[in-house]
Amino acid sequence: MTKILTGGVGKTEVAKTISDLGIDTLTVTVSSDMDAAMKLRGRQADYYLGTCHTGAGASLGVLVGLVGAVKCHTFGRSVPTEDEVCALLAEGKTVFGFAIDQIDVIAPVMARAIAARG
Repeated sequence: MTKILTGGVGKTEVAKTISDLGIDTLTVTVSSDMDAAMKLRGRQADYYLGTCHTGAGASLGVLVGLVGAVKCHTFGRSVPTEDEVCALLAEGKTVFGFAIDQIDVIAPVMARAIAARG
């Protein structure tokens, strides 16, 4: 089972959007950024999806500091394809940020790519 934590201003919406997909290999939990960082570092969770108003950084501020920039990626205002997300996952990225107004588009792409990775 792959565990995804959600945080930021749209954390509840991201969790609901992913849960509504019904992907049985994923569990989604609403979290704070500090708790998520500790769980990721302790291998109690696999991924973090954070949201802010612009997707340009505030969604990941604490995670960048505690998990490391090499593990983090923010999409800003861009909408990734599943192939782009798969490439980032293959590089070892586990923390992702995006804009709150793009949850309905990006969260499903992220969930499907994460589930495909296993």
